[in-house]
Amino acid sequence: MPTSLNVRTFHREDRDQLTDLINAHVAAVVPGAGVSVNTVISSLERRPDEYVLDPWVAERVTLVVEHRRRIVGAAHLLRYRNDPDVGEDFRDAGSLLWSVHLPVEPDAPAQDRESVDGTAGDEEQVADLLLSACLAQFTRWHVRVRYADGQLPAPGVYGVPAPWPHISTALERAGFVHTGGTEILLLAPLSDLPDPALAPPLPGLTVHRTLGAGLGIRLTARSGADDLGYVELDTSLGRPERHARPGGMADLSDFGLPDDAHPELFRWLLGQARAWLALCGVDRVLTYAAPDETDDLALLAAGGFRELTRTARGWEHRPS
Repeated sequence: MPTSLNVRTFHREDRDQLTDLINAHVAAVVPGAGVSVNTVISSLERRPDEYVLDPWVAERVTLVVEHRRRIVGAAHLLRYRNDPDVGEDFRDAGSLLWSVHLPVEPDAPAQDRESVDGTAGDEEQVADLLLSACLAQFTRWHVRVRYADGQLPAPGVYGVPAPWPHISTALERAGFVHTGGTEILLLAPLSDLPDPALAPPLPGLTVHRTLGAGLGIRLTARSGADDLGYVELDTSLGRPERHARPGGMADLSDFGLPDDAHPELFRWLLGQARAWLALCGVDRVLTYAAPDETDDLALLAAGGFRELTRTARGWEHRPS
């Protein structure tokens, strides 16, 4: 292993390089997405959006791999409390919340694999050194179980997405196994959603805007006193510190339709959503579905959504 590789705890002066490394991984999953330095630093200290899980955290550690003063790998670890108020699965657990490192071309000649972008040690050595340090930290914490994820502080980036084969293979070498499910990430440019001028599929149909249970904007299709279906939109993804390009991003966080819903009702609701999101300055919409949710996937495809990638959720350290 190159002697110039060094793994250590994160220092505040690493913040710009760490943000660049994180944003490179984010942009490989969601086109044009990125986060600010402040967002990265804040996420290392606490995760206010995780109002259930974050209060359970007892300790946080961020590790970096440095080569000649360049950050070429990093990981963020959590230790959850062993207290009765902590959920059973997380009680006394360690979590590798995310790990990132620079990849190299898999078919590169051996002499080229000794450097990452001309400056860093072999990619496998960087990843293995980083994950070995993570496992050593878990050992010092005496945790009961060790989880892993790829939950970067950016919309749509969680699990281990398909565009990160260098991350999944590194986790597998370290003894982590994918034990959970797979989720499909879908994206629609706002212009691909149905036209807001689309005629209502039923006479007397109106849309009502309220605050949804998930703190998003809920648009409900109503006929008289009857609610016929809804979509819920999270526009907080588009706040300035969470994107690095003009325009904004929103999340179709939930929707509900009765079994006997009119076949055009969902498209009409998406058209109403498009009108609202245009006023919010949004130009792209994310949403998520499991591969076996075929009815939902068909509705989303008919509404303008296309598969962006798939992500493997739920990793656990189970060395052979």
